[in-house]
Parts: sequence; structure tokens; C-alpha cells
Amino acid sequence: MEIEHMSKRKVLTFAGRALKNLFQKPATTSYPFEPAVYPERMRGHVEIHMEDCICCGLCMRSCPSQAIRVDRRAGTWTIRRFDCVQCSSCVNVCPKKCLTMEAGYTRPDTRKTDETFIKPAQPEEARAEAASVKAEEAEQKQQEKQKDCIPERI
Repeated sequence: MEIEHMSKRKVLTFAGRALKNLFQKPATTSYPFEPAVYPERMRGHVEIHMEDCICCGLCMRSCPSQAIRVDRRAGTWTIRRFDCVQCSSCVNVCPKKCLTMEAGYTRPDTRKTDETFIKPAQPEEARAEAASVKAEEAEQKQQEKQKDCIPERI
């Protein structure tokens, strides 16, 4: 007897809620048609601007979940998005400020993957210019050392 009474109450509760929802605005957002509004203090996800990155590896060392890997020789920066805890310590420690926290959620996926970014190759002119600047600096240091070593005659 009690079981019948309980099931009738559940049906009446559901029917009442369904009728109430028919005459209210939908509780869900119309995401595809309106842009998503993120909470004010949302951390988001890490984004990198590889053009500015010097592959120093400070972000990798400061990551508590070991989600970031940096290969200086290959010029690659890799992140495992699902291992990242969005703590923003990598962003705070980056000397070139090439890491940022962007509002938004990590894109859903069926498997955990690594996202790798490759440092763009410098044009030949930029390499030659950088080499000439380094050579000039080395020459100036050499001249300064020679000046310090030679005693002045009075």
C-alpha cells in the first residue's frame, strides 16, 4: 500500500514540475547562438605565443602537475591539457611573458593528447644580423679587456 502511495507522489511531483517548466524560460543557455559568458575569476587554459618563447624551461620546472615539457634543442613546447590544473604558475614565472591564461574551457576529446608547438624558424637575415651583433659585442669585450691589461704610461 505504501509503495503505491509513494509512486503516485513521484508522478505528481514530476507532472507538477513539467507543467511549471512549460511556462518558464529555459534554464539552459543558447550557446551556439550567443557567446559563452565565463565567470569573472575563471582561470581558463594556458596559451603560448611561440614567436616570443625562448624555450628556457622555467614554465616546465614550475608546473606542479608536470603537464608542460620544453625541448630547447628541438625548439618545442608541449602541454598535456588534461593534466594541467590551471594554477597559472607557468604564466607568472615566464620571463618573456609569452604564456597567458585565456578564458574558456579545454576542448573535449575522446583521448588524452599532447599539444606541441614548434618555434618558428628565424629568417636567414635575422640570423645573420644576430650573429653580427654577437660578434660586435665580443669584439668590444675583447677591446675592454685589452685596455684593462695594458698599464698606462705617465
